Amino acid sequence: MNTHPPLSNIQTRDVEALLHPYTPLHKLRENGPTVIERGKGVYVYDTRGKEYIEGMSGLWCAGLGFGEEELVEAATEQMRTLPYYHLFGAKGMEPAIELAEKLKEIAPVPISKVFFTSSGSEANDTQVKLAWYMNNALGRPKKKKIISRQKAYHGVTIMSASLTGLPYNHMGWDLPVDRVLHTDCPHFYRFGQEGESEAEFTARIVKSLSDLIEREGPDTIAAMIAEPVMGAGGVIVPPAGYYAAIKAVLDQHDIILIDDEVINGFGRTGEWWGCQSLGMTPTTISAAKQMTAAYAPLGAVMVPEDIYQAYVDHSAKIGTFGHGFTYGGHPLGCALGVKAIEIYQKRDIIGHVRKLAPVFAARMDRVAKHPLVGEARYCGLMGGVELVADKATKRPFDPKSGVGPQVARILEGHGAILRAIGDTIALCPPMVITEAELTELFDRLEKGLADAEAWVAKAGLRTT
Repeated sequence: MNTHPPLSNIQTRDVEALLHPYTPLHKLRENGPTVIERGKGVYVYDTRGKEYIEGMSGLWCAGLGFGEEELVEAATEQMRTLPYYHLFGAKGMEPAIELAEKLKEIAPVPISKVFFTSSGSEANDTQVKLAWYMNNALGRPKKKKIISRQKAYHGVTIMSASLTGLPYNHMGWDLPVDRVLHTDCPHFYRFGQEGESEAEFTARIVKSLSDLIEREGPDTIAAMIAEPVMGAGGVIVPPAGYYAAIKAVLDQHDIILIDDEVINGFGRTGEWWGCQSLGMTPTTISAAKQMTAAYAPLGAVMVPEDIYQAYVDHSAKIGTFGHGFTYGGHPLGCALGVKAIEIYQKRDIIGHVRKLAPVFAARMDRVAKHPLVGEARYCGLMGGVELVADKATKRPFDPKSGVGPQVARILEGHGAILRAIGDTIALCPPMVITEAELTELFDRLEKGLADAEAWVAKAGLRTT
Protein backbone atom coordinates (compact mmCIF):
# COMPACT_ATOMS: atom_id res chain seq x y z
CA MET A 1 0.00 0.00 0.00
CA ASN A 2 1.44 3.39 -1.03
CA THR A 3 1.56 5.68 2.03
CA HIS A 4 3.24 8.58 0.20
CA PRO A 5 1.09 11.62 -0.66
CA PRO A 6 0.32 12.09 -4.36
CA LEU A 7 2.86 14.11 -6.31
CA SER A 8 2.07 17.75 -6.91
CA ASN A 9 1.94 19.12 -10.45
CA ILE A 10 5.50 20.45 -10.28
CA GLN A 11 6.80 17.21 -8.77
CA THR A 12 5.17 15.26 -11.59
CA ARG A 13 6.70 17.58 -14.19
CA ASP A 14 10.09 17.09 -12.51
CA VAL A 15 9.84 13.29 -12.56
CA GLU A 16 8.74 13.32 -16.21
CA ALA A 17 11.50 15.66 -17.40
CA LEU A 18 14.68 15.41 -15.29
CA LEU A 19 17.40 12.82 -14.83
CA HIS A 20 18.55 13.46 -11.26
CA PRO A 21 22.20 12.97 -10.26
CA TYR A 22 23.08 10.92 -7.17
CA THR A 23 19.49 9.79 -6.75
CA PRO A 24 17.93 6.31 -6.34
CA LEU A 25 16.06 6.61 -9.63
CA HIS A 26 13.92 3.55 -8.86
CA LYS A 27 12.40 5.37 -5.85
CA LEU A 28 12.00 8.84 -7.33
CA ARG A 29 8.44 8.46 -8.60
CA GLU A 30 7.37 6.89 -5.30
CA ASN A 31 8.95 9.44 -2.94
CA GLY A 32 8.84 12.47 -5.20
CA PRO A 33 11.46 15.22 -5.39
CA THR A 34 11.71 18.19 -3.04
CA VAL A 35 11.40 21.15 -5.39
CA ILE A 36 13.13 24.26 -4.04
CA GLU A 37 11.56 27.56 -5.09
CA ARG A 38 13.57 30.33 -3.43
CA GLY A 39 16.30 31.08 -0.90
CA LYS A 40 17.33 33.83 1.48
CA GLY A 41 20.34 33.82 3.77
CA VAL A 42 20.85 30.26 5.09
CA TYR A 43 17.24 29.27 4.36
CA VAL A 44 15.58 27.77 1.30
CA TYR A 45 11.85 27.20 0.72
CA ASP A 46 10.13 24.49 -1.29
CA THR A 47 7.10 24.92 -3.53
CA ARG A 48 4.80 24.00 -0.64
CA GLY A 49 6.23 26.89 1.41
CA LYS A 50 8.21 24.73 3.86
CA GLU A 51 11.34 26.35 5.29
CA TYR A 52 14.67 24.55 5.55
CA ILE A 53 18.08 25.51 6.89
CA GLU A 54 20.34 24.63 3.97
CA GLY A 55 22.89 22.83 6.11
CA MET A 56 25.01 21.74 3.14
CA SER A 57 25.43 25.13 1.41
CA GLY A 58 23.76 23.44 -1.54
CA LEU A 59 26.61 21.13 -2.49
CA TRP A 60 29.37 22.50 -0.21
CA CYS A 61 29.38 25.70 -2.29
CA ALA A 62 26.95 28.49 -1.32
CA GLY A 63 29.30 29.94 1.28
CA LEU A 64 27.57 33.34 1.31
CA GLY A 65 24.09 31.86 1.43
CA PHE A 66 21.26 32.84 -0.86
CA GLY A 67 20.18 36.24 -2.17
CA GLU A 68 23.46 38.12 -1.59
CA GLU A 69 22.73 41.47 -3.25
CA GLU A 70 26.36 42.44 -3.89
CA LEU A 71 26.78 39.31 -5.99
CA VAL A 72 23.50 39.92 -7.81
CA GLU A 73 24.64 43.46 -8.64
CA ALA A 74 28.09 42.29 -9.79
CA ALA A 75 26.47 39.71 -12.06
CA THR A 76 24.03 42.24 -13.50
CA GLU A 77 26.79 44.77 -14.22
CA GLN A 78 28.96 42.15 -15.92
CA MET A 79 26.08 40.83 -18.02
CA ARG A 80 25.43 44.35 -19.31
CA THR A 81 29.12 45.02 -20.03
CA LEU A 82 30.35 41.73 -21.52
CA PRO A 83 27.99 38.77 -21.09
CA TYR A 84 30.36 36.28 -22.68
CA TYR A 85 33.82 35.98 -24.08
CA HIS A 86 36.63 33.44 -24.06
CA LEU A 87 40.36 33.13 -23.47
CA PHE A 88 41.25 31.12 -26.59
CA GLY A 89 43.81 32.41 -29.09
CA ALA A 90 45.43 34.93 -26.71
CA LYS A 91 42.20 36.78 -25.99
CA GLY A 92 41.83 38.35 -22.55
CA MET A 93 39.23 40.15 -20.44
CA GLU A 94 39.36 42.13 -17.22
CA PRO A 95 37.27 39.80 -14.97
CA ALA A 96 39.49 36.78 -15.71
CA ILE A 97 42.68 38.80 -15.27
CA GLU A 98 41.50 40.28 -11.97
CA LEU A 99 40.33 36.97 -10.54
CA ALA A 100 43.61 35.28 -11.50
CA GLU A 101 45.48 38.08 -9.74
CA LYS A 102 43.35 37.68 -6.62
CA LEU A 103 43.89 33.92 -6.58
CA LYS A 104 47.65 34.40 -6.87
CA GLU A 105 47.49 36.91 -4.00
CA ILE A 106 45.71 34.56 -1.58
CA ALA A 107 47.33 31.29 -2.74
CA PRO A 108 48.98 29.22 0.03
CA VAL A 109 52.12 28.60 -2.07
CA PRO A 110 53.76 30.64 -4.86
CA ILE A 111 51.58 30.48 -7.98
CA SER A 112 52.50 31.75 -11.43
CA LYS A 113 49.45 31.10 -13.60
CA VAL A 114 45.74 30.31 -13.30
CA PHE A 115 43.81 28.20 -15.81
CA PHE A 116 40.03 28.50 -15.66
CA THR A 117 37.51 25.69 -16.15
CA SER A 118 33.74 25.39 -15.72
CA SER A 119 33.75 23.09 -12.68
CA GLY A 120 35.79 21.24 -10.10
CA SER A 121 35.56 18.02 -12.11
CA GLU A 122 37.03 19.82 -15.12
CA ALA A 123 39.74 21.32 -12.92
CA ASN A 124 40.84 17.89 -11.69
CA ASP A 125 40.61 16.45 -15.21
CA THR A 126 42.84 19.31 -16.32
CA GLN A 127 45.29 18.59 -13.50
CA VAL A 128 45.83 15.11 -14.93
CA LYS A 129 46.26 16.35 -18.49
CA LEU A 130 48.69 19.02 -17.32
CA ALA A 131 50.73 16.45 -15.37
CA TRP A 132 50.97 14.32 -18.51
CA TYR A 133 51.81 17.35 -20.67
CA MET A 134 54.50 18.45 -18.22
CA ASN A 135 56.17 15.06 -18.16
CA ASN A 136 56.10 14.82 -21.95
CA ALA A 137 57.72 18.26 -22.02
CA LEU A 138 60.40 17.06 -19.59
CA GLY A 139 61.12 13.93 -21.63
CA ARG A 140 59.53 11.53 -19.14
CA PRO A 141 56.85 9.79 -21.26
CA LYS A 142 56.40 6.91 -18.78
CA LYS A 143 55.75 9.14 -15.74
CA LYS A 144 51.96 9.27 -16.10
CA LYS A 145 50.18 7.38 -13.29
CA ILE A 146 48.13 9.35 -10.76
CA ILE A 147 47.70 8.21 -7.15
CA SER A 148 44.43 8.95 -5.38
CA ARG A 149 42.90 7.47 -2.22
CA GLN A 150 40.09 5.18 -1.26
CA LYS A 151 36.99 7.27 -0.38
CA ALA A 152 38.39 10.32 -2.15
CA TYR A 153 36.06 12.46 -4.23
CA HIS A 154 37.48 14.40 -7.18
CA GLY A 155 34.55 14.67 -9.60
CA VAL A 156 32.51 12.74 -12.15
CA THR A 157 34.10 13.26 -15.56
CA ILE A 158 35.76 10.07 -16.81
CA MET A 159 39.19 10.85 -15.36
CA SER A 160 38.06 12.69 -12.23
CA ALA A 161 35.57 9.89 -11.48
CA SER A 162 38.45 7.43 -11.86
CA LEU A 163 40.41 9.44 -9.28
CA THR A 164 37.37 9.32 -7.00
CA GLY A 165 37.62 6.31 -4.70
CA LEU A 166 33.94 5.57 -4.08
CA PRO A 167 32.21 2.40 -5.35
CA TYR A 168 29.10 4.10 -6.77
CA ASN A 169 31.29 6.26 -9.00
CA HIS A 170 32.84 3.15 -10.55
CA MET A 171 30.15 0.45 -10.52
CA GLY A 172 28.30 0.32 -13.81
CA TRP A 173 30.51 3.01 -15.38
CA ASP A 174 33.51 0.88 -16.49
CA LEU A 175 35.77 2.90 -14.19
CA PRO A 176 38.46 3.54 -13.09
CA VAL A 177 40.51 3.92 -16.25
CA ASP A 178 44.16 2.92 -16.56
CA ARG A 179 46.92 5.05 -15.03
CA VAL A 180 44.93 5.63 -11.81
CA LEU A 181 46.04 4.04 -8.53
CA HIS A 182 44.35 4.19 -5.12
CA THR A 183 46.11 4.13 -1.78
CA ASP A 184 44.77 3.94 1.78
CA CYS A 185 42.08 6.22 3.15
CA PRO A 186 43.48 8.15 6.17
CA HIS A 187 40.43 7.52 8.36
CA PHE A 188 41.67 6.32 11.73
CA TYR A 189 38.22 5.59 13.23
CA ARG A 190 37.25 3.22 10.44
CA PHE A 191 40.60 1.78 9.31
CA GLY A 192 42.86 1.92 12.36
CA GLN A 193 43.79 -1.51 13.67
CA GLU A 194 43.04 -2.69 17.20
CA GLY A 195 45.54 -1.27 19.66
CA GLU A 196 47.04 1.04 17.05
CA SER A 197 47.67 4.71 17.88
CA GLU A 198 46.95 7.46 15.36
CA ALA A 199 50.71 7.93 14.88
CA GLU A 200 51.16 4.21 14.22
CA PHE A 201 48.20 4.23 11.82
CA THR A 202 49.72 7.16 9.93
CA ALA A 203 53.11 5.46 9.73
CA ARG A 204 51.48 2.28 8.41
CA ILE A 205 49.49 3.93 5.63
CA VAL A 206 52.40 6.17 4.63
CA LYS A 207 54.56 3.04 4.32
CA SER A 208 51.77 1.51 2.22
CA LEU A 209 51.98 4.54 -0.09
CA SER A 210 55.75 4.20 -0.29
CA ASP A 211 55.43 0.49 -1.07
CA LEU A 212 52.88 1.25 -3.80
CA ILE A 213 55.26 3.72 -5.43
CA GLU A 214 58.17 1.27 -5.29
CA ARG A 215 55.99 -1.54 -6.64
CA GLU A 216 54.66 0.51 -9.55
CA GLY A 217 57.97 2.23 -10.22
CA PRO A 218 58.58 5.89 -9.25
CA ASP A 219 59.45 6.69 -12.87
CA THR A 220 55.84 5.81 -13.85
CA ILE A 221 54.05 8.03 -11.32
CA ALA A 222 53.38 11.69 -12.10
CA ALA A 223 51.29 12.92 -9.19
CA MET A 224 49.19 12.24 -6.13
CA ILE A 225 45.91 14.11 -5.67
CA ALA A 226 44.34 14.74 -2.27
CA GLU A 227 41.60 16.81 -0.61
CA PRO A 228 42.89 18.27 2.68
CA VAL A 229 39.64 17.21 4.39
CA MET A 230 37.99 14.46 2.35
CA GLY A 231 34.53 15.86 1.62
CA ALA A 232 32.09 13.61 -0.23
CA GLY A 233 33.83 10.50 1.08
CA GLY A 234 32.43 11.33 4.53
CA VAL A 235 34.17 14.48 5.81
CA ILE A 236 37.30 12.58 6.81
CA VAL A 237 39.97 14.57 8.67
CA PRO A 238 43.38 12.86 8.40
CA PRO A 239 45.55 12.47 11.53
CA ALA A 240 48.07 15.16 12.48
CA GLY A 241 51.33 14.76 10.59
CA TYR A 242 49.81 12.76 7.75
CA TYR A 243 50.40 15.28 4.96
CA ALA A 244 53.95 16.11 6.01
CA ALA A 245 54.76 12.39 5.97
CA ILE A 246 53.29 11.71 2.51
CA LYS A 247 54.90 14.87 1.08
CA ALA A 248 58.32 13.56 2.14
CA VAL A 249 57.66 10.31 0.27
CA LEU A 250 56.43 12.12 -2.84
CA ASP A 251 59.35 14.55 -2.89
CA GLN A 252 61.77 11.64 -2.70
CA HIS A 253 60.40 10.34 -6.00
CA ASP A 254 59.73 13.67 -7.78
CA ILE A 255 55.96 13.17 -7.62
CA ILE A 256 53.87 16.35 -7.49
CA LEU A 257 51.09 16.82 -4.92
CA ILE A 258 47.80 18.11 -6.37
CA ASP A 259 45.69 19.84 -3.75
CA ASP A 260 41.97 19.48 -4.45
CA GLU A 261 40.51 22.53 -2.68
CA VAL A 262 37.16 22.33 -4.49
CA ILE A 263 35.29 21.81 -1.19
CA ASN A 264 37.88 23.02 1.33
CA GLY A 265 38.84 26.35 -0.21
CA PHE A 266 37.85 29.97 0.53
CA GLY A 267 37.52 29.83 4.29
CA ARG A 268 35.58 26.66 4.95
CA THR A 269 38.18 25.20 7.35
CA GLY A 270 38.98 28.50 9.08
CA GLU A 271 41.84 29.36 6.71
CA TRP A 272 41.74 30.51 3.09
CA TRP A 273 42.70 26.97 2.08
CA GLY A 274 42.21 23.57 3.65
CA CYS A 275 45.88 22.76 3.09
CA GLN A 276 46.77 25.54 5.55
CA SER A 277 44.55 23.98 8.22
CA LEU A 278 45.88 20.47 7.66
CA GLY A 279 49.62 21.14 7.28
CA MET A 280 49.72 20.23 3.58
CA THR A 281 52.20 21.79 1.13
CA PRO A 282 50.88 21.34 -2.42
CA THR A 283 52.50 21.70 -5.82
CA THR A 284 49.36 22.66 -7.76
CA ILE A 285 45.83 23.55 -6.64
CA SER A 286 42.29 22.93 -7.92
CA ALA A 287 39.50 25.31 -6.85
CA ALA A 288 35.79 25.82 -7.58
CA LYS A 289 32.52 25.92 -5.54
CA GLN A 290 32.94 28.74 -2.98
CA MET A 291 35.19 30.63 -5.42
CA THR A 292 32.02 32.25 -6.79
CA ALA A 293 29.95 31.45 -3.67
CA ALA A 294 28.15 29.14 -6.16
CA TYR A 295 26.44 32.04 -7.92
CA ALA A 296 27.89 30.84 -11.26
CA PRO A 297 29.84 27.75 -12.37
CA LEU A 298 33.62 28.22 -12.36
CA GLY A 299 36.72 26.18 -11.61
CA ALA A 300 40.43 26.92 -11.60
CA VAL A 301 43.83 25.23 -11.68
CA MET A 302 46.79 27.07 -10.17
CA VAL A 303 50.35 26.16 -11.13
CA PRO A 304 53.84 27.36 -10.09
CA GLU A 305 56.35 29.01 -12.43
CA ASP A 306 58.62 26.01 -13.05
CA ILE A 307 55.70 23.85 -14.17
CA TYR A 308 54.32 26.67 -16.32
CA GLN A 309 57.69 26.96 -18.07
CA ALA A 310 57.45 23.28 -19.03
CA TYR A 311 54.14 24.08 -20.75
CA VAL A 312 55.78 26.98 -22.59
CA ASP A 313 58.63 24.79 -23.78
CA HIS A 314 56.27 22.07 -25.02
CA SER A 315 54.04 24.62 -26.73
CA ALA A 316 57.11 25.88 -28.60
CA LYS A 317 57.95 22.32 -29.61
CA ILE A 318 54.51 21.27 -30.92
CA GLY A 319 53.08 24.64 -31.93
CA THR A 320 50.40 25.45 -29.34
CA PHE A 321 48.89 24.63 -25.95
CA GLY A 322 45.94 22.55 -27.08
CA HIS A 323 43.60 22.58 -24.09
CA GLY A 324 40.69 24.77 -23.03
CA PHE A 325 36.94 25.07 -22.43
CA THR A 326 34.34 27.27 -24.12
CA TYR A 327 33.18 28.58 -20.75
CA GLY A 328 36.54 28.44 -18.94
CA GLY A 329 37.05 31.92 -17.52
CA HIS A 330 33.51 33.00 -18.39
CA PRO A 331 33.28 36.73 -17.54
CA LEU A 332 30.16 36.24 -15.41
CA GLY A 333 31.79 33.57 -13.25
CA CYS A 334 35.05 35.52 -12.96
CA ALA A 335 33.26 38.76 -12.01
CA LEU A 336 31.39 36.85 -9.32
CA GLY A 337 34.63 35.24 -8.15
CA VAL A 338 36.24 38.67 -7.79
CA LYS A 339 33.26 39.98 -5.83
CA ALA A 340 33.00 36.86 -3.64
CA ILE A 341 36.66 37.14 -2.61
CA GLU A 342 36.16 40.86 -1.91
CA ILE A 343 33.20 39.97 0.36
CA TYR A 344 35.18 37.24 2.13
CA GLN A 345 37.91 39.81 2.81
CA LYS A 346 35.94 42.91 3.79
CA ARG A 347 33.46 41.02 5.99
CA ASP A 348 36.21 38.84 7.48
CA ILE A 349 34.32 35.66 6.70
CA ILE A 350 37.34 33.58 7.71
CA GLY A 351 37.32 35.28 11.12
CA HIS A 352 33.60 34.52 11.38
CA VAL A 353 34.25 30.84 10.62
CA ARG A 354 36.95 30.76 13.30
CA LYS A 355 34.57 32.35 15.77
CA LEU A 356 31.83 29.80 15.09
CA ALA A 357 34.15 26.77 14.82
CA PRO A 358 34.23 26.12 18.61
CA VAL A 359 30.41 26.29 18.71
CA PHE A 360 30.25 23.87 15.79
CA ALA A 361 32.80 21.58 17.49
CA ALA A 362 30.95 21.58 20.82
CA ARG A 363 27.66 20.62 19.18
CA MET A 364 29.37 17.93 17.10
CA ASP A 365 30.94 16.50 20.25
CA ARG A 366 27.46 16.43 21.82
CA VAL A 367 26.03 14.67 18.76
CA ALA A 368 28.87 12.12 19.01
CA LYS A 369 27.34 10.85 22.28
CA HIS A 370 24.07 9.84 20.59
CA PRO A 371 23.49 6.05 20.56
CA LEU A 372 23.29 5.97 16.74
CA VAL A 373 26.54 7.89 16.22
CA GLY A 374 29.87 6.15 15.94
CA GLU A 375 31.98 9.21 15.23
CA ALA A 376 31.36 12.93 14.69
CA ARG A 377 34.31 14.51 12.86
CA TYR A 378 34.79 18.10 11.84
CA CYS A 379 37.09 20.90 10.74
CA GLY A 380 36.03 24.54 10.67
CA LEU A 381 32.41 24.63 9.50
CA MET A 382 32.24 21.19 7.90
CA GLY A 383 31.51 17.92 9.61
CA GLY A 384 30.34 14.34 9.26
CA VAL A 385 28.16 12.30 11.62
CA GLU A 386 28.74 8.58 11.03
CA LEU A 387 25.77 6.40 11.96
CA VAL A 388 26.45 2.88 13.23
CA ALA A 389 24.42 -0.16 14.21
CA ASP A 390 26.64 -0.82 17.25
CA LYS A 391 28.47 2.03 18.95
CA ALA A 392 30.81 -0.22 20.96
CA THR A 393 32.05 -2.32 18.04
CA LYS A 394 31.70 0.35 15.29
CA ARG A 395 29.58 -2.13 13.33
CA PRO A 396 27.97 -0.35 10.39
CA PHE A 397 24.40 -0.81 9.22
CA ASP A 398 23.74 -3.09 6.29
CA PRO A 399 24.02 -0.76 3.28
CA LYS A 400 20.83 -2.27 1.85
CA SER A 401 18.83 -0.89 4.78
CA GLY A 402 19.37 2.66 3.51
CA VAL A 403 19.76 4.20 6.96
CA GLY A 404 21.65 7.30 5.83
CA PRO A 405 19.16 8.36 3.13
CA GLN A 406 16.20 7.67 5.45
CA VAL A 407 17.76 9.81 8.19
CA ALA A 408 18.30 12.60 5.64
CA ARG A 409 14.58 12.41 4.78
CA ILE A 410 13.68 12.53 8.49
CA LEU A 411 15.87 15.61 8.87
CA GLU A 412 14.10 17.29 5.95
CA GLY A 413 10.89 16.78 7.88
CA HIS A 414 12.46 18.79 10.69
CA GLY A 415 13.49 21.54 8.29
CA ALA A 416 17.19 20.69 7.90
CA ILE A 417 18.71 19.84 4.52
CA LEU A 418 21.81 17.75 5.15
CA ARG A 419 23.41 15.14 2.93
CA ALA A 420 23.65 11.40 3.45
CA ILE A 421 27.00 10.05 2.26
CA GLY A 422 26.30 6.38 2.78
CA ASP A 423 25.55 6.35 6.50
CA THR A 424 27.42 9.57 7.24
CA ILE A 425 25.33 12.72 7.55
CA ALA A 426 27.37 15.65 6.25
CA LEU A 427 27.09 19.24 7.48
CA CYS A 428 28.48 22.24 5.62
CA PRO A 429 26.34 25.31 6.37
CA PRO A 430 26.83 28.66 4.62
CA MET A 431 29.79 30.44 6.21
CA VAL A 432 27.58 33.47 6.92
CA ILE A 433 25.40 31.46 9.31
CA THR A 434 24.86 33.16 12.67
CA GLU A 435 25.42 31.46 16.01
CA ALA A 436 21.66 31.39 16.60
CA GLU A 437 21.04 29.81 13.19
CA LEU A 438 23.83 27.28 13.76
CA THR A 439 22.29 26.38 17.11
CA GLU A 440 18.92 25.92 15.42
CA LEU A 441 20.49 23.68 12.75
CA PHE A 442 21.95 21.41 15.42
CA ASP A 443 18.68 21.42 17.36
CA ARG A 444 16.92 20.18 14.22
CA LEU A 445 19.66 17.57 13.69
CA GLU A 446 19.23 16.25 17.22
CA LYS A 447 15.43 16.06 16.84
CA GLY A 448 15.94 14.15 13.62
CA LEU A 449 18.37 11.72 15.28
CA ALA A 450 15.81 11.06 18.03
CA ASP A 451 13.22 10.15 15.39
CA ALA A 452 15.82 8.11 13.51
CA GLU A 453 16.63 6.10 16.62
CA ALA A 454 12.95 5.25 17.05
CA TRP A 455 12.67 4.28 13.36
CA VAL A 456 15.80 2.08 13.54
CA ALA A 457 14.46 0.33 16.65
CA LYS A 458 11.04 -0.25 15.08
CA ALA A 459 12.62 -1.62 11.90
CA GLY A 460 14.91 -3.96 13.89
CA LEU A 461 18.00 -2.70 12.08
CA ARG A 462 20.37 -3.01 15.03
CA THR A 463 20.06 -6.79 15.33
CA THR A 464 23.11 -8.78 14.27
